[in-house]
Amino acid sequence: MFATISQSKNVCVIGAGPSGLVAARELRKEGHKVVVIEQNHDIGGQWLYDPKIEGEDPLGRTTKFLKVHSSMYESLRLQSPREIMGYSDFPFVEKKGRDMRRFPSHKEVFLYLKDFCEFFGLRDMIRFNTRVEYVGIKEFCEVGNDMKWVVKSKETIKGGCHNKVVVVEEEWMNGRGDKYIVMYTGSLSPFEMRYSYTFPFLDTKGMVTVDDDRVGPLYEHTFPPSLAPSLSFVGIPRKLIGFPFFEAQGKWVAQLLSGKRRLPSWEEMMQSIKEFYQSRDASGVPKHNTHDLANFEYCDRYGDNVGFPHLEKWKKKLCLSALQNAEVNLETFRDVYDDFELLQICFTLTTVLNKNLHQLKPCRAIFINFPEKSFHLMND
Repeated sequence: MFATISQSKNVCVIGAGPSGLVAARELRKEGHKVVVIEQNHDIGGQWLYDPKIEGEDPLGRTTKFLKVHSSMYESLRLQSPREIMGYSDFPFVEKKGRDMRRFPSHKEVFLYLKDFCEFFGLRDMIRFNTRVEYVGIKEFCEVGNDMKWVVKSKETIKGGCHNKVVVVEEEWMNGRGDKYIVMYTGSLSPFEMRYSYTFPFLDTKGMVTVDDDRVGPLYEHTFPPSLAPSLSFVGIPRKLIGFPFFEAQGKWVAQLLSGKRRLPSWEEMMQSIKEFYQSRDASGVPKHNTHDLANFEYCDRYGDNVGFPHLEKWKKKLCLSALQNAEVNLETFRDVYDDFELLQICFTLTTVLNKNLHQLKPCRAIFINFPEKSFHLMND
């Protein structure tokens, strides 16, 4: 749904993981002023590996739960090939002197995110070592609009009043009485395992809750109808090709805040959520799997809301090929594969994209046409 008014907002993104970084880029690209709050010393979110464990007894005699600082383990390798993981305009290519395997280690993903952050100049927007302690509604005059939020952090930066909030699992921002948007980005485990959603600092007066890992109500897994576009979540869905989906979420949020697009009415969003829940129940999907999508068509339809390109057919085939190979042999599928024709398509496209990407100057765009589709490559 289009609108004609273009507005620039001061936006705070909570978290500098994959969803927070690309959301920050899309917000800035749309003309918003962005601050990203990150509790760690570097970017990466869950991809920032930390082997530290607190409460561990050297002799293994403790019976208490240990505090692990990362969901990663040292030898972890990707379950998806690198060719499908990158953002739409920043391919996850091999680099000499680094892990050049198709299914590289977690460190290679972290380095890719650092490359992305450096190329698009995102680091100057991030406030590191700052932990959000509280985000809550102070006052609002109308659902989703004219809200003021109180944000408090653990570090020396003091909390302030903000009139918008966007949720993506990751960061915070300083206030000086100006009008702000607080954006919250998700920091979720990259593995196909059961984990829980938790937002310990977020106080929405019950308008957003977590019930058996169902975060809701959320329109399109992103927007709480009673608070959007003041509050949005990026990075909630699971079992999909995450980075490009997060990019589409970031674009939608950014264009909503600038006034270029509008959400459906509260009633329409709530009806859509109700129908989605009913469809999951009818299919026998447990509530804790509400956000497990595993659906290419849904991702394509989501992108249509903001003009984001559909995932390429060869990427979908590569994803399915990896899943099928893993079912046959979980131990060797990362190093033994037979999808060479798809890899040739990938190599041709990413070589051209990467070459042109690094020839671009800031704020320049280039269109690259291939038989399968037209690619729009944008640098900042």
